[in-house]
Amino acid sequence: MVDSQYYLPNDIGISALDCREAFRLLSPKEQLYAHYLSRASWYGGLAVLIQTSPESANIYVLLQKLFRAQAPLQLKAAATAAGLSAEEYQAFLVYAAGIYANMGNYKSFGDTKFIPNLPKEKFKALVWESLAFQESPGDIEALWGSCSEPLYSLEDKKKQLGLGEKGITTYFSGNCCLEDAEFAQKFLDSKKLSAYNTRLFKTEIDGKRCYEVRLASAEKADCCDAEKDGENFCGRYEFEDAVFSVKRGDYSFLMEKVCQNLEKAKAHAANENQKKMLEEYIRSFTYGSVEAHKEGSRYWIKDKGPIVESYIGFIESYRDPFGSRGEFEGFVAVVNKAMSARFAQLVSSAEVLLPELPWPPAFEKDRFLKPDFTSLDVLTFAGSGIPAGINIPNYDDIRQTEGFKNVSLGNVLAVAYATQKDKLTFLEENDKDLYIKWKGPSFEVQVGLHELLGHGSGKLFVQDDKGKFNFDQTAVCNPETGELISSWYKGSETWDSKFSTIASSYEECRAECVGLYLCLNKQVLSIFGHEGEDAEEVVYVNWLTMVRAGLLGLEFYTPESKSWRQAHMQARFVILRVLLEAGEGLVGLKECTGTDGRPDAVITLDRSKINTVGKSAIQRFLCKLQVHKSTADVEGGRALYEGYSAVTADGTHDFLRLRETVLLRKEARKMFVQANTYIKGLCSASFLQPYTENYHFWSETHSYIYTKEEQCVAVCFVDDAVELVEYEGSAEGLVQSFVERFPDDGEEVEAQLLEMTLTDSTCWC
Repeated sequence: MVDSQYYLPNDIGISALDCREAFRLLSPKEQLYAHYLSRASWYGGLAVLIQTSPESANIYVLLQKLFRAQAPLQLKAAATAAGLSAEEYQAFLVYAAGIYANMGNYKSFGDTKFIPNLPKEKFKALVWESLAFQESPGDIEALWGSCSEPLYSLEDKKKQLGLGEKGITTYFSGNCCLEDAEFAQKFLDSKKLSAYNTRLFKTEIDGKRCYEVRLASAEKADCCDAEKDGENFCGRYEFEDAVFSVKRGDYSFLMEKVCQNLEKAKAHAANENQKKMLEEYIRSFTYGSVEAHKEGSRYWIKDKGPIVESYIGFIESYRDPFGSRGEFEGFVAVVNKAMSARFAQLVSSAEVLLPELPWPPAFEKDRFLKPDFTSLDVLTFAGSGIPAGINIPNYDDIRQTEGFKNVSLGNVLAVAYATQKDKLTFLEENDKDLYIKWKGPSFEVQVGLHELLGHGSGKLFVQDDKGKFNFDQTAVCNPETGELISSWYKGSETWDSKFSTIASSYEECRAECVGLYLCLNKQVLSIFGHEGEDAEEVVYVNWLTMVRAGLLGLEFYTPESKSWRQAHMQARFVILRVLLEAGEGLVGLKECTGTDGRPDAVITLDRSKINTVGKSAIQRFLCKLQVHKSTADVEGGRALYEGYSAVTADGTHDFLRLRETVLLRKEARKMFVQANTYIKGLCSASFLQPYTENYHFWSETHSYIYTKEEQCVAVCFVDDAVELVEYEGSAEGLVQSFVERFPDDGEEVEAQLLEMTLTDSTCWC
C-alpha cells in the first residue's frame, strides 16, 4: 500500500466558488474587463505546469485530450469496459481534478507529489479504451509513454519539490544545487536583476561553468529596441570563474496570450491608472522586465477601491526551493462592499494599532501608507492554489515607501474552512463545537490582521547605492542587546535575496504572530462586530486554531531531508513551539490512543492564560523576529527560526512520532471549482442542406445558434455581453471547467505546452 499522503482520497472536499451575484451586479463594461483579465490569468496560469515538474504539462495534455473527446460521464462507460470499478474510476477523476486544481502533480500546499489511487495497468487500460485513443492512437500512446513512468514514480527525490538531492524543481536544471542558486543570486544582485521571473539552467563548456538565466517573456529575441524594452539586461557576462547568459523567451507562447488579453482588457478599463497598469504589465510580459511589473504595481496601488480587482504576474516565491523565484498567478475578483467596510475601519485604525506592536518606534515605517483593504469574491484565480488573503505587491522597496494592498477572499473563506465535527482532529470534545461555530469569524479577524498589520508593518534599515541611510545609524539601538545596530541592507539587497530559503516562512510567522497579538485588542474585535463574551470566544478559537495548526503542520515536514515543504505550516509549528516553551500550562499536548484503537493526540489551551503567559511569549518572540528582519541579521534570524523549526524526538514531546499520528489522521485540503466567462454573440446562417436539430455552441468570441428553420444569408454578432458559466462542486465539475476553459485554441495551447516540455526535457535527466 502506498502511503496515503501521496494520493488524494476519493471523498476529498470539492466546492464551487460562488460568484454569481457579484458578477451579475457588474456593469457590461466591468464584465468585459473582468472577462479579458480572466483570460489573461488562465493562459498565464498554465506556466505553472512548466514551473512544477518535468512531467506536469504532459499529464495535463493527456487528460485534456481524454476529456475533450468524452465528458466524465461518457468516459465512465469506457472505464467500465476497461475493467475499472466505480471506486477506481472515481480515483481517476479525483486525480485529474487534482492535476487541474494544483496545476501539476505536486500539491500546491505542501509540495508533496500525488499519484493516482488506482493501479497503473488500470489507468493505462482506461486510456486505451478511450475515444481519444481510438481516434488518435499514435498521439495518445506517445503521450502515455512520455509521462506514465514519472506519473507513478515515488523515488525519494521525486516525493517532494526541492533542490539538488532534496527533491524535484524546474526552476533550476537538474544539475543545480544550493551553491549554484546562491552563486546565481550573487550575479543577479551585481546586475541589479530580480530573480522573480527567471529560471536557471547550468551547463559546463570546456571545464567552465555556464549558466543561462531565462526570463519569462513573449519576446524571444535577446536584442530589441531599447526604447521599447526600457532595460538592456540580456547578454553574455563573465562573472568570477563562470559565464552567465541572460536570455528571453521562457513560456513565450503563453506570455503572448497574456499580453493579447491584457490589451483587450485595457479597452474596458475604468480609469487611467488601470490603463497605465495594464500597459506596464504588457511591457513586463513582452520583454521579461520585472521593473515594468513594479511600475505596473505602482499604478495598481494608486487604483483605489476598484469594483473589479486583479493582480497578475510572477508573485509568490514559496515553491522556489531557494525562495527568490515567483510562481505565476493571476486573480480577478469583485468587491464585497459590506465586508470591505469593516476592513476600511481596520485601515483607519492602523495608525493607532501599529504602536501597540512590541518593537521600538524606530523599527516601524516612518509613516503608514494607508492601503486598500477589501473583501473580494473570486471570479478567477489561476495558479497552483487559492489563498484566503493576500498582501501585495511583494516588492519590499515599494511596500516600504509607496504602499500596498490587502485583500481577503470572502467566497474562499466561506467554503474553505467549513469543518465537519467527526473530521475535527486533536481537540477535546468540549472544544469542537466552539471551534466549528467561531472558526470562520476568528479566521476573518486573523486574516485581516495578518495581511494589513502583519505584512504591512515593520521597517527595513537600508543603505542605498549612494551611501544614504534611511535611519540614523548613530542613534538606533537593538532592543535585544541595547547596542547600536551594526547590520542593514545594502544596495540591491532585498529581504528575499538576503534571507533566501527561510524568507517566506519567517515572514509568514511574523505576520501570524501579529495577528495573534493584536486580536487581543478590544478595538480590533469591535471593528469586526465582536463584543463581550463573543469577543472572548473569537480570541480563544483564534489562538486554539493556531496551536492546532502548529500540530497539523507536521504533515508538511520531511524527516529524510529535514526540510519543510510549506511556509505557513512551518510558521505555525514554530508558534506552537514558542507557546509550549512559555509553560505555566498555557498549551497542553498529550499523546493518547483514539477510540478506534490507533495513536491519537489532544491539544489544549488554557484560555485564562492567553492574555498573560501567551501574550508575553508572543510579544518577546515577535520583537526578536522583527529586529533580525529590520537589521538584515541573517545569521541571528536563521539561528532563531531554524531552532524553533527543528522537528526531533528529543525533549518533552516526540514530534517525529507525533508527525506519524498527524499523517495517520490527516484530512485532505479542499479543491475549488471555478466558473468560466464567454463573450456572447448571435449568428444566423444558411446551410446547403437542412439540419434536423437546433445547434448551440460556444467559442471564445461568439456563441453560435443554428436553427433548422432559419434560411438567412446575413450574419449578426453581438460581442459586448459576457456569459458566466458555473459548474457543480465535484470532480466532474472541476474537470469540465478545464475542458471548456480554452474553447478556441485548446489544441494549439496543448501542442505548445508539449513543445516547451520537450525543449527542456534533457535538463532534468
